[in-house]
Amino acid sequence: MRGNMKKNGFGKGFWAGIITGLPIAAIAILILLARNNVQLDQLFSKNGMISAQAEQKITEIQAVIHKYYLEEVDSQTMEDAVSSGLMAGLGDPYAAYYNKEEYEDLVEKNNGNYCGIGAYVSQNVTTGAITIIQPMEDSPAEKAGLKAGDIVYAVDGQEVAGEDLSSVVAKMKGEKGTEVELQIVREGESDFLAFTLTREEIETKTVNFQMLQGKVGYIAVSAFEEVTEKQFDQALEELEQQGQKKLIIDLRNNGGGLLQTAVDMLDRMLPKGKVVYTRDKYGQGEEYYSDDKESFDKPVVILVNENTASASEVFAGAMQDYGRGTLLGVNTFGKGIVQSVITLSDGTAVKLTTSKYYTPNGRNIHGSGLKPDVNEPLNNITTKLGKNGPEVDNQIKAALDYLQQ
Repeated sequence: MRGNMKKNGFGKGFWAGIITGLPIAAIAILILLARNNVQLDQLFSKNGMISAQAEQKITEIQAVIHKYYLEEVDSQTMEDAVSSGLMAGLGDPYAAYYNKEEYEDLVEKNNGNYCGIGAYVSQNVTTGAITIIQPMEDSPAEKAGLKAGDIVYAVDGQEVAGEDLSSVVAKMKGEKGTEVELQIVREGESDFLAFTLTREEIETKTVNFQMLQGKVGYIAVSAFEEVTEKQFDQALEELEQQGQKKLIIDLRNNGGGLLQTAVDMLDRMLPKGKVVYTRDKYGQGEEYYSDDKESFDKPVVILVNENTASASEVFAGAMQDYGRGTLLGVNTFGKGIVQSVITLSDGTAVKLTTSKYYTPNGRNIHGSGLKPDVNEPLNNITTKLGKNGPEVDNQIKAALDYLQQ
């Protein structure tokens, strides 16, 4: 996140947002600016906020639109475009504006139950591409034939590259039984692939587990949502009842989620103490602690990769700092900043970066990631565990070998 907003970047982003939302209105704006020889820097005060001159200018622009614009103006569309432009002007790739419907969908998604296609997705911060990480088992996405690595180009005919991830997810969701059309870019295919999916009620299963050879428990966590803590505790309890002696926690391709969920799961795993803390622009923040009610004292290996990010790094970093988890895989993504979703008075909301987080030992890993204790890149080699056991990739096999030393 940029510590101080540059006036040029903020101004250009603000007007770019308006141009995206209302092209004809934006042309009128640019003409008016040109006639008055106004520089964008003049529209914003030194702290990056809109100046009195800018407010006056916007009032003038509204008058021009009212007098000359040929078509009817949708005031809500105008308001949403301006709000989106303000957020775009921050230069923060994680910032976004949500209208009422988008915000309601966002809240619903975080609760872990929704109607949609049933796929984990992520967004490339540099390109804005929306990628299918993994279709959920027996979901509309899996049934339709979507695959990990597919890039979502359009939803119901609207291109989505560069849009906020939560907004794209909201487009793919809807009422149970309704259809959504996706255009997909798939490696090796020369043209777009078209998929029509029927939305179903999805109860997000973010945790899968099984017992591997040698009484080594295996828990894969795909996201940190409200339902994840309960699912994680249940998996841990069942593996304990089966007599687990050691544990593998798989956080590969886990792009994060709710910070509080990661904290609650760390409370189950770690002894009493600080597990993560945040600091905002004023040097203030929150400190999160585990209590002394319970902890997990058996050997743990945590699988990580380049897509392990955000809340996943909070969890892995704390376990590493306490010496309670050996990280195995490759360097993590490196997202050491916290976004807050702030509800506005009219039921809309904004998301923006509000603080940095630090591991218990004071590490902020933004841009650098967590370095694994055991470097083990993924390859194409798989191993079958015993006569009737599962077939595992080389990273899971390396974790088993490490735990059996």
